[in-house]
Parts: sequence; C-alpha cells; structure tokens
Amino acid sequence: MSKKELRVALLGTGFMGKAHSNAWCQAGHYYDLPWKLRRTLICGRGEAALNEIATQWEWEESSTDWRAAIDRKDIDAVDICLPNYLHAPAAIAAAEAGKIVLCEKPLALSVDEARAMVQAARGVPTLVWFNYRRVPAIAYARQLIAEGRLGKIYHYNATYFQQWGADTSRPPTWKMDPALAGSGVADDLLTHSLDLSMYLNGPITEGIATTRTFAEGRSVDDAISALVNFENGSLGRFEASRFGIGCKNRNAFDIHGSGGMLRFNLEDLNRLEFLDASDPSPEQGARNLLVTDMKHPIFPNFWRPGHIIGYEHTFIAALAEFVQCLASGQDFHPNFADALKVQEALDALQQSAKARQWTPVTHS
Repeated sequence: MSKKELRVALLGTGFMGKAHSNAWCQAGHYYDLPWKLRRTLICGRGEAALNEIATQWEWEESSTDWRAAIDRKDIDAVDICLPNYLHAPAAIAAAEAGKIVLCEKPLALSVDEARAMVQAARGVPTLVWFNYRRVPAIAYARQLIAEGRLGKIYHYNATYFQQWGADTSRPPTWKMDPALAGSGVADDLLTHSLDLSMYLNGPITEGIATTRTFAEGRSVDDAISALVNFENGSLGRFEASRFGIGCKNRNAFDIHGSGGMLRFNLEDLNRLEFLDASDPSPEQGARNLLVTDMKHPIFPNFWRPGHIIGYEHTFIAALAEFVQCLASGQDFHPNFADALKVQEALDALQQSAKARQWTPVTHS
C-alpha cells in the first residue's frame, strides 16, 4: 500500500540547507516512517548555486523567492533555514496558510516576534531545530536525571565555544549584522545551551550576564558570560564565544548533583561521562560511557553497538520523530512554545547585560 506523502518546501540553502536536505533525504532510510517525504521545492538566493544544490539533493523544483512556497497547494510543510530576520515573516506566513512549520533557531529576533510566531502557529504542528536534544548521549543524560541518578541538582555549567570569530580575514556574513542576526554569539550559540539546560534541568528564573566584542569595528557580541538561577534551586553558569581558541565546536555541559555528575562535549558526541556518588568513596570516578548500545535512546535507529554516529544524525532523528508525531497526533518537542521559553531567557540575559543587574525571566 502506498504511503501518504508529506510534500516539503525548504527555505534556505548554505550550511543549514545542506543539513536539512540530508535529513529529508535520509530520515525514511533509518526510521520506518508512516509517510513518504517528498522534496518538492527549495528556495534560495543565487540561481546558479540554487540549481546546483537542488540537483545535488534531488529537490524537484527551485525558486529564488521563498514566498513561492506559501501559496502553493501542493506544499504541506515549510522548513525555514533563512537568516534570523526572516524567521518570523516566513513562519507566520506559512502558518497562516495552514502549513506545517519547521524553523531553525533562534526562533526570532525578539520575544515579541517569537510570541507572534507562537500565536500564528497555534493551529499547526511546529518544530524548532534544537537538534542537539537528539544526540543519544544527551538523551541518555536526560534519562539518568529522570531516573533520579543525579539526585538533587546543585550546579549546571555550560560552554559553547568556537574559534572562527578571531579570524578577521574571513569575509563578513549576515551573522555579523545585528539587523539580520539579532545579536552575535548569544543568538547563535547560547540559544543551544539554554535549550539544553531547560531540557535537562528545568526552567531558568533569573540571570545576569556580560558581553564582549573583541574584534575592532564589529557590531555584534563575540562572547557572553552569564550566571542564572534555576527553578529547581540549582545554580547555572553559561559561556558562549566565537573566540574560544582551541575549540572548533565545543558545546559542553557538566551537571553536579547529590547523586553524581554528568559531563558532555559535542566534539566527542558519542560519549558521556557519568560519576555515581553511591559508589564507595575509594572507587568513585567518572565513567566514560560510549553511548552506542541498543538499549540507549535514539542510537538503535542507526547502527549496531559501537558503530558511532555523527552530527548529521541529530537532524535525521529530530525530523523522523517529528514525522512520527505528526502521524500519531502526538505533541513534538521542541516546538515553537519551547523555543519561546529559550527566547525569553535569552532576552532576560541580554537585558541584564545592558542594565548590569539580575533580571527575571518573564514567561508568557
């Protein structure tokens, strides 16, 4: 029996366009999906480059105007990986046209935009590409916390360091323009850390932050440091930087509780360090777990034990689980409402950096 088709339009190319295209290609190869994923339309700038990526990833049609996807009746879902300033107009237009909407992070340039997006999309399924939730090691960390293995949480510390911002010879991109990106490293990297912290440790209630721009003449932040309080009583510390020399993509966290410790670094994404404080004191030490067992979350959809996965699999897993939720009528996370909470925490930290004082997180 033939499967129902989900006809998608991808808005945007570039690095994320490649990651998303691969997910749309591969999700049905690894997961037994109830729907067939049809790559109907891809939209982007520059006709020659657009045609090249359309051919490479087997998109049926292409257009240099993202609005072409909105009015077409043969498009069921719109996947947005455009520059940040276009997230709100594209998502709101797609939602108002009754499309399923997937959107890259950050959700928007501001809390007001994010709230408008949530309101517009109340009647349609949504996904936000906080893809690191689908790293098996991170999903397993959440499982251990839910099982009580860490006990009462005391500290949540996170860093997201890259080093490319220090290379001033690189041609400027839209990520260096506050009108197009919102901010610099805060919107780009810190949002990932905030989402993971709330996924693993619950809501943030207040925070204080400071930012730095190290490159002369640059108009966005190169680094941000923040202290936060979580609703569960734990303390949090965040740092994000594009000047983290020696780190190519170090998205890392460590969590300390009465029952143990967890530590993760995306640069070694198949591994999770776990210390069990119930072990006798002379025997206590962090175990470096290889999270590639058939009993670990997410991983069994891909390979056999010990056969590691990569960055691209996080997008595949997120998309596949989203499609499964669409077919079953279940809620998917992270959705627009989840991403709004990230936007609200980010906004509080950015306000605190300007006011130089602790600032509460205001939720809708």
